[in-house]
Amino acid sequence: MSRYIESVCKLCRREQTKLFLKGEKCYTKCVLEKRPTTPGMAKPQRGKPSAYAIRLREKQKLRHLVSMNEKAFEVLVNKASKARESSGDHLLRSLELRLDNVVRRMGVATSLKTARQLVLHGHVKVDGKPVNIPSYACEAGQTVALSPKLKENVGVKLSLDTAKRLNQRPAFGEWKEDELSFRILRQPERAEMSFPVTEQLIIEYYSK
Repeated sequence: MSRYIESVCKLCRREQTKLFLKGEKCYTKCVLEKRPTTPGMAKPQRGKPSAYAIRLREKQKLRHLVSMNEKAFEVLVNKASKARESSGDHLLRSLELRLDNVVRRMGVATSLKTARQLVLHGHVKVDGKPVNIPSYACEAGQTVALSPKLKENVGVKLSLDTAKRLNQRPAFGEWKEDELSFRILRQPERAEMSFPVTEQLIIEYYSK
């Protein structure tokens, strides 16, 4: 799978919004606040963007938020388009309940990249069983827990402090700090999802 190796701050500047790809730094030293212009453009573009450009940028924004390549992302969109419920809701819910994103929302990692590393290195368990697949689809009733060995880890401690300060843990789950575990109580509602996008534009982009 391809991997983006350039500065992720360029992605925020490209989408003209904070994507929170660098964790704590995004709250304290955001490059977008110092350099609000789009990469490669000294001045803002004149005129209104086309309907295609608006849908493209919305799709790219979500793809960067979840750090997925185009092929894997399109597969998810195609599955969502076949769902009985709203395609946009199904897409965002499937992304929200990916294991790496659940670990991030737990507050033990300040960025999706760090959460993904925790999963890949075998530090995360689902219902007591180790799972090292970041794209694993969590379900209501399951419990995601971090290895107790990482309770004194500096990075985890800083992430927990940040999560406590921001108070952004989702209401669709129950957090137990003494066990570093998060029980998913129900399916997340749209207002509880962490993706500031207009999902209908993304579905329309792929239905062209």
